[in-house]
Amino acid sequence: MTFGSPDASFLFGSDSLGRDVLSRVLNGGWVLLLLAASATAIGVLLGAAAGLIAAYVGGWAETVIMRLVDIVLALPQLIFALLLLSVAGPQLWLLVLAVGFSHAPQVARVIFAAAQDVTERDFVKISRLWGVSVARVLRRDVLPNLLGPMIVEFGLRLSFSIIILAGLSFLGFGRQAPAADWGLMINENRLGLELNSLAVVVPALLLAILAVGANTFGDAIARACMGDESGEEAVIASSLGTVIDR
Repeated sequence: MTFGSPDASFLFGSDSLGRDVLSRVLNGGWVLLLLAASATAIGVLLGAAAGLIAAYVGGWAETVIMRLVDIVLALPQLIFALLLLSVAGPQLWLLVLAVGFSHAPQVARVIFAAAQDVTERDFVKISRLWGVSVARVLRRDVLPNLLGPMIVEFGLRLSFSIIILAGLSFLGFGRQAPAADWGLMINENRLGLELNSLAVVVPALLLAILAVGANTFGDAIARACMGDESGEEAVIASSLGTVIDR
């Protein structure tokens, strides 16, 4: 029965095709989280690499990298992802790459601001004077001191990835039917909102909980790894970077 009311068999009722809403919600949640985590990892790695190189090398490299970051930041994340997906279609690998690339400029801004202070410290200057390679200095001296901001950025961008992926699915550019995707479920069942509102409310509510929970979990991990003071500084640095990006 389409848009059936909740009962003992279907705790959240049925959707537009008579399928169990609870089963589809549970099936789609882990896929969404996996895709969001993959896209976030790509964005954080690319953005951190760009920010680190710009802060450490400076000069023309800093100018080129940060101006490219400014150009990409002129486009909202969702619009940037839609532009990439409109070229090759809603393929799963391209979906992850598009969302990941959309995060890279924001991460680059935050890591660049944090790395500028670290690269000016004495132990980094000594390593450079001793002729240590750039890759080794960044890996051994600079990167460990940016662990807090990177973890916070990962949690923040993970929550954005969840919302963007769900939004793309809602617009028809994400996972396609009959996939059990939360954004797609909201789009498919919105016409039957009066008959069975849980088919829309449940995935929408879980999206909000998952997005907020991912960000909170990232902040908690940063505080545990770096200490309360360092974690708080990382949260502030990430928040300031996000405000500047906007």
